[in-house]
Amino acid sequence: MGTLGRAAYTVGFWIRETGQAMDRLGSRLQGNNLFKQQLSRHRTLMNVFDKAPVVAKDAFVAPSASITGDIHVGSGSSIWYGCVLRGDVNSISIGSGTNIQDHSLVHVAKSNLPGKVHPTVIGDNVTVGHSAILHGCVVEDEAFVGMKATLLDGVVVEKHAMVAAGALVRQDTRIPSGEVWAGNPAKFLRKLTDKEIAFIAESAANYKSLAQVHATQNAKPLDDTDFLKVIQKKANESKTLIQ
Repeated sequence: MGTLGRAAYTVGFWIRETGQAMDRLGSRLQGNNLFKQQLSRHRTLMNVFDKAPVVAKDAFVAPSASITGDIHVGSGSSIWYGCVLRGDVNSISIGSGTNIQDHSLVHVAKSNLPGKVHPTVIGDNVTVGHSAILHGCVVEDEAFVGMKATLLDGVVVEKHAMVAAGALVRQDTRIPSGEVWAGNPAKFLRKLTDKEIAFIAESAANYKSLAQVHATQNAKPLDDTDFLKVIQKKANESKTLIQ
C-alpha cells in the first residue's frame, strides 16, 4: 500500500469511527424512543496476505457470509448466510452454478501430518448442504455434499457422487462417481439411481434461481423491504385502535 493508499485508508477509518460515534450520540438523544440497531464491522469480502477474493458479478454472496483471501467464486454461484470461506494459507476455487448453503465452512491446508498441501476445489453445479465442513478437498462437477457432512484433507468426491448428511469422510478418501457414502467414518452405502443423479443438477439449478431472489431483496434499501412495510402496517393499526 503506497502513501496515497495509506492516506485514503486513514481518512476512511476516521469517517467510519465518526459515524459510529454520531450513532451513539443520536441513540442517547432518542432516550426511551430508541430503536437499537448496532452498526456492524463485518466485511463480507476481505483481503489476506495481499490476496483478494474474486467473485463473479452475477454470483450471490449473502451479507452475513465471510469470504477471505485467495478465493474465486464463479458465475451464478451462491454463498449463503453465515458461511465462512477462508483462503488464507491456500486457495479456494468454486465453479459456476454451485451453492454453498448456510453456515458451511470451507478452508484449506498449507500442510498436515503427511506433509501435503491441499487447496479446496469445488466444481460446477455442486450442492453443499447446510453446516457442511470442507477442508483441503476436491468436489467435482455435479456432486452433492449433504448437511453437516465433513470432508477432510485430500478427499476427492467425483462427479455425480453423493456424501450423505452427517458423514465424516477421512483423509485421502476418494468417493467414486455414482456412489453414496455415509456414516462416521464414511463408507460405501449404495449406488445412486438415475433419478438421484438428475436431482443433483436440479438442486443446483433451483438454488441458482433462489439466489437471484435473495440478491434482489438484499439490494433493496431498508425502507423498501416487505418486512418494514409489515411493521409499519402493524404500528398504524395499533394507533387506530388506541384512538
